[in-house]
Amino acid sequence: MAVNKVQMMNVALLVVLFLGAFYMYPNLPDKVASHWNASGEVDGYSNREFGAFFIPILTLVMFGILTLLPKIDPLKKNYAEFAKEYDGMILVTIVFMTYLYCLTVAFSLGYAFDMIQLLAPAFGGLFYYMSIVLSRAKQNWFVGIRTPWTLASKSVWDKTHKIGSKMFKAVAIVATFGFVVPQLFFASVAILIVSSISLIIYSYFEFEKDKKNKPSKKDKHKQ
Repeated sequence: MAVNKVQMMNVALLVVLFLGAFYMYPNLPDKVASHWNASGEVDGYSNREFGAFFIPILTLVMFGILTLLPKIDPLKKNYAEFAKEYDGMILVTIVFMTYLYCLTVAFSLGYAFDMIQLLAPAFGGLFYYMSIVLSRAKQNWFVGIRTPWTLASKSVWDKTHKIGSKMFKAVAIVATFGFVVPQLFFASVAILIVSSISLIIYSYFEFEKDKKNKPSKKDKHKQ
């Protein structure tokens, strides 16, 4: 299978991430900030090894899983219809993780900033791109709003993802403004949770509505 430019960028960025980790390792303090509370204050520390390599290794694992999923999905043929967006999703994920890594390293090196405030626009960018993926994704077992009803009906899948795309855009916009008002970041998380639950419920009712509208076998026989 040919490797496209986005896939090459994914690999290149991973290499840069690991080179950066090896370069920064001796410069990091013995204790590295690894967790922040809702107020943006550090409430957890890890050792230097964990701080230097955990995010790069986690990103590599995520890259491996996301690369493997289309190959093992029973509906793998459908990925061809949104391959460009899927490869872009992997790239955006790696960029997000790299940005998160840079923030944690910078903080541990003594730079003072509000982690939530700087993370908010990156979170917004991530979910804005996810909204694009939702608008293009075709039925599959791993990417998108996967409920028994969206997987059972192409029509329900398309309708649910069309609305889901708009909801994720709303999450992205609210999260991005968290850079100015940090509380909006938490509001975006709440909107995401409510949206996810709403989409599950919506897909069920759309499936039931479609089922009622479809003629039964008896009706077809009469025709």
